[in-house]
Amino acid sequence: MAQRRYDESDVRVRPGRGSRPRTKQRPEHADARTGLVTGVDRGRYAVLVAPSDDEPERMVVAMKARELGRERVVPGDRVDLVGDASGEQGTLARIVRIGERRTVLRRTADDTDPVERVIVANADQLVIVTALAEPEPRPRMIDRCVVAAYDAGMSALLALTKADLEDPAPLTQMYEPVGVSVVVTRRDGDAIEGLDDLRAALAGKVSVLVGHSGVGKSTLVNALVPDAGRAIGVVNDVTGRGRHTSTSAVALRVPGPGAATWVIDTPGVRSFGLAHVKVEHLLAAFADLAAVADRCPRGCTHAADAPDCELDAWVAEAPDEPASAARAARVDSFRRLLAARTGAPEPEEQAAR
Repeated sequence: MAQRRYDESDVRVRPGRGSRPRTKQRPEHADARTGLVTGVDRGRYAVLVAPSDDEPERMVVAMKARELGRERVVPGDRVDLVGDASGEQGTLARIVRIGERRTVLRRTADDTDPVERVIVANADQLVIVTALAEPEPRPRMIDRCVVAAYDAGMSALLALTKADLEDPAPLTQMYEPVGVSVVVTRRDGDAIEGLDDLRAALAGKVSVLVGHSGVGKSTLVNALVPDAGRAIGVVNDVTGRGRHTSTSAVALRVPGPGAATWVIDTPGVRSFGLAHVKVEHLLAAFADLAAVADRCPRGCTHAADAPDCELDAWVAEAPDEPASAARAARVDSFRRLLAARTGAPEPEEQAAR
């Protein structure tokens, strides 16, 4: 049997990687549809597409296009879609563009973590839901949320729940004078009193609700949006903390007349890191302290060990003991945030020296 002779026609040359020239040009996607991201679940995005002349408003499931890279898509984003945007079961569109964001709410794992996480985009106000009891309120957490709201370009609203268990006056008197709006709700049997005040504060806006587990956040959402079906948790009798029930942020439209009102319910948080907030912006969130700090000596750090700081004089000049205690609590909260961001001594550390 004769041996076969091979020639160059028998050799299959495989082109190397990169032999095909790449182009920086990207499709214009001129036919893209615009929508609002209302939820995120394991790489799939629920996008509400606005109605057109021949199509009604509909919810579309989409994935993020490859050209967006690692850019994060969050509830509240305005995005452009291509592909099958019919919203029919089993269809999948692609998000090819993220619109410019008016506001961006961020947080970090702690005050030293360099990685910031975008929670929500294009919201108008941050609603800090705080229970007056079961679990007890945490003013320092409220202060952190106020700082994050102002840094994001949003207003802050404090929603106090469970006023049937505790007097809301102390927290109301602490935050209303510094420009934080306050609404109070209480249980009356199966009804929630104060819900109309909350609706009025939310009307025509996109509002983000944040708060510890067990403060009644999901209860408020279910009352505002009856078909929301957000799970409601309970408070542990031993730890005094609630159990996480919401696992992802979701935007819900509040029914009612007039301009569209949206609430974005977020999972319960136990910490709100501010590593992304510039140190010089911290004082701006404490309007009452910022006015006092203007009288401080040049170069004053306002920390617990700062000499001749006017914040200390302001506490000492309080007209009575309750006012002095309230002022001291405000200064203490600010200085704790400052210490967490800069490494300056905390109030207790300075007192011990």
